[in-house]
Amino acid sequence: MTGLLLALLAALVVGFGARDQVLVAQLAERQGARPAVLLVALTSGALAAGLAAWGGAQVAGLMTGHARLFLVALALGLAGLELIVLTPRRAPAEPTNSLGAFAIVIFALQLTDAARFLVFALAALTRAPLVTGLGGAIGAALMVAAGWALVGTLQAAWLARLRLGLGAVLLIGALGLGLGATGYL
Repeated sequence: MTGLLLALLAALVVGFGARDQVLVAQLAERQGARPAVLLVALTSGALAAGLAAWGGAQVAGLMTGHARLFLVALALGLAGLELIVLTPRRAPAEPTNSLGAFAIVIFALQLTDAARFLVFALAALTRAPLVTGLGGAIGAALMVAAGWALVGTLQAAWLARLRLGLGAVLLIGALGLGLGATGYL
């Protein structure tokens, strides 16, 4: 149950204004709120979270408790940097409304983002990949659905400030967790 809640919270915190959420919002704004776009994004997010959790379970047996905790600290630090440094791209100038192309792009974004890396690390830490993957999938679904439903609000300046603040909090948490994992705290 801990893995589910931690992965859910991680996906929610890191998902504010994330590239996948903004891409879904941009497409919904340009094409209208097509349910097929939402369905593809939800399926992709669940698949990416499941793969991340499976990967974390594969790595868990190779690591000790402190190494798994340090992996979570590393994932938190990278998530904080992603929130601070990476900004969502401009809306794509795609000439078609291809769901196949969208599925490839959204899956690549979701598989390589900080939220799924946190799911990977949490699955390794908790050794509970099913519930951790489920938490990551639920969190990803909530964030993508929010992007789809809240068209036009994700370009606001308040979102950039929120991402900076959350990124700073995650970096501080990563530092504390990393120092604790290495025995310096």
